[in-house]
Amino acid sequence: MLGGFSVLCSRAVLPLSPPPRFFRRLPHPRAVSSSSSPLPTPPPSPGMEVSYKFGPYKIDAREVFHATPLSYAMVNLRPLLPGNVLVCPKREVKRFADLSCDETSDLWITAKEVGVRLEQYHKASSLTFAIQDGPQAGQTVPHVHIHVIPRKKGDFEKNDEIYDAIDVKERELKEKLDLDIERKDRSMEEMAHEANEYRALFS
Repeated sequence: MLGGFSVLCSRAVLPLSPPPRFFRRLPHPRAVSSSSSPLPTPPPSPGMEVSYKFGPYKIDAREVFHATPLSYAMVNLRPLLPGNVLVCPKREVKRFADLSCDETSDLWITAKEVGVRLEQYHKASSLTFAIQDGPQAGQTVPHVHIHVIPRKKGDFEKNDEIYDAIDVKERELKEKLDLDIERKDRSMEEMAHEANEYRALFS
């Protein structure tokens, strides 16, 4: 019986064939130089990209904290209130009526999801959603965008004052994008840090 088991085992041990060609061609991990620059943080969602269009301007991906296949959300250059962010369609669209049905739906669903998370994060009690649709409505960058603003009691003496304040911030936004001047109160590092914190809310 034992002899039969030995014969069976000897037949079961087969010589290993060489590994497939595509395995042998993979570079050794040490081939990557240790002096190379650090890799960027992996994107938080399948919709994330390297950079984004905002009208005629290019937005650094570090400022974007959430994206879907059709929309993205970015931190603000100079927020009106804590948590004031912008939600935009990825496609460059000047007017709200020019959005497709899918883009319209996705934009508002994204704004809703962003608002819910930021309201909780900033311990707010309400939200303002605002669109300036066209130049006479106060739009300064010709790209549809929703202002999402967490609200707390007493943040504005009169609630409607927030819309005048949004107009001011719109003009400041265009000045920043046009002139590429350094803002004293919001560096890229600060905006990237804020975006990282918001990004974690969607993980």
